[in-house]
This record gives sequence, structure tokens and C-alpha cells, in this order.
Amino acid sequence: MSALIIGHKNPDTDSIIAALAAADLYTQRGLEVEAVAQGTPAPETAFVLERFGLKAPAVVTSVAGRDVYAVDYSDLGQAPSDFSDCNLKGIIDHHKLGDMTSSSPVECVIMPVGCTNTIIKRMYDYLGKKPSKELAGAMLCAILSDTVIFKSPTCTEADRAAAAELAEIAGVADIKALGMELFTAKSAVKGVAARDLILRDFKDFTMSGKKIGIGQLELVDLSLLEDRFAELLEDLGRMKAEGRHTAMLLVTDIMKEGSVLLMASDDPAKVASAWGKTLGEGNLWLEGVMSRKKQVVPNLEKVFKD
Repeated sequence: MSALIIGHKNPDTDSIIAALAAADLYTQRGLEVEAVAQGTPAPETAFVLERFGLKAPAVVTSVAGRDVYAVDYSDLGQAPSDFSDCNLKGIIDHHKLGDMTSSSPVECVIMPVGCTNTIIKRMYDYLGKKPSKELAGAMLCAILSDTVIFKSPTCTEADRAAAAELAEIAGVADIKALGMELFTAKSAVKGVAARDLILRDFKDFTMSGKKIGIGQLELVDLSLLEDRFAELLEDLGRMKAEGRHTAMLLVTDIMKEGSVLLMASDDPAKVASAWGKTLGEGNLWLEGVMSRKKQVVPNLEKVFKD
């Protein structure tokens, strides 16, 4: 039976393309693997798959009894609910080390770069392998998405180098033009239910015993969603009532390079203090904040430890 390569819940482009790329690389190594996902592709990811002629991975929500490679996460909160009953074989990730454990040695590659696909590109290079033209294009898009077209503070020279090399393989002449196409697709919010927008890229974290849910929407213009902030706040309130201390949504304007923070919380003042803000300022505008991984989660972890 094939081992499963699976990304996190509410999969984004990096999560799904990383599973496809890792499956290709591991297959080239002679391993029997299958790329799967914990959900269907969001609009941005659907655009990438269609643009480069790739098929979306099958949706899998149970991994009990299977050999599993995790990509783009190592937190159990982002894994299938029966993850403790699988055989963890490996991890490829660019986030902080999570709480996954294994009963035997694992192949683990975790690096402080902007995108999991940057790591996989390095793995291809190390092993003397190469992705197809189509897969290289999709990997390039994943890097552009996760680094916000190289604007995110998480972006490194390794991400830029990998993107340039993947663009050459894929035959992409204008990387930034592709990035704008990508984020235009990502900005498709009209007619989408508020809860679905929040869950498009939503992750739960445990901070000092409290469950904190953080979603992020990256748009080319905040005006696409400003008239729905009240509706989004209502749904965040419902999500908080599902057992979370805080449910929040970061609405990021990639052109203005900042984010509006919407939240429902048992202690909103504490959350706001993570950026030196007070609740008297209304919706919190966070200048220069574009990365959940680097500018949101660490700030919150610090104030929840205090």
C-alpha cells in the first residue's frame, strides 16, 4: 500500500503543491507514495492546477494504519484527527517545530525559508533530480503565494533562487506578472460565504493551553471585502464559541503591505497588545504585517505566556 504524502487542514497552494512535488520526488527515488490533501483546492490553488495542467490530489481525512509523510506542517492540530494511529515516515516543513512524534526514526527536513516548495526544490537538487515543466510552474506559484511575490518578511534568498530556477524549467518569463495573476485568483471573494472565506486558510494553535484560531486572506485590494467585515466578525464569534479562546482573521492587502485584524476573543485587549494596539482603534490595522508565521503567531505566543 502506498505511503500518503499529506498537507495540513484547510490546504493552501503550498500545502497541495508540496504534496504533489514530494510525491514526484519520492517516486523518482523509487518509493511508493501518493499525494493526497485534507480538503479541496481553494480558488488560487485551482488556478495553479489548471494553469499548469495538474490534477488535484484525492481528499483524505483518515490516515490510521497508513505510512504518512507530512508536508507544510508538523503540528498535530493541523493533522487528521486519527494521526496518532498512523506511521509517521517523514516531515518537510518551513514552520516552527510542532508536536508530532514518531515511534521510529523519520526523514525530517525543516528549514527557515518562505515556502515548503523551496525546500523540496533543494531536495531535488541534492538528489540530482528535476521536476517536470508543469510541476516546476506550480512550485513557482507556491513560492510566489507564500512569500507574497517576495514581499513577505519570511522570504529568503533561497526562495528567490528557487523561484528563478523553477521559472526557467517552467518557461515562465515574467515571474511577477504570474504572481499578480495568482493573487487576482486568490482575491476571488464575491459570493463566497463568510465562514468559507475564514476557513480558506485557517489554522488552530495552542498557546498556554488556549486554542487560538488564525485565518488569513490575502487580497490585491481591501475594498474587495471591507463591506463584509461585520459579517466576518459574526462568523468569527461563532467559531470562537466552538471551543476557541480567540478566532481571528488577518485580511492582508498585498499592495499596501499591511493587514486588518478582525477577531472574536475572550480577551481582545491581550490580543491587541501583541502589536502594541488598544481596542479603541477599531479594526486593527497592522502596518507591514503580512506573515502569520513570522509576525502573528510569535507575537501572540509571547503575550499569552506573560
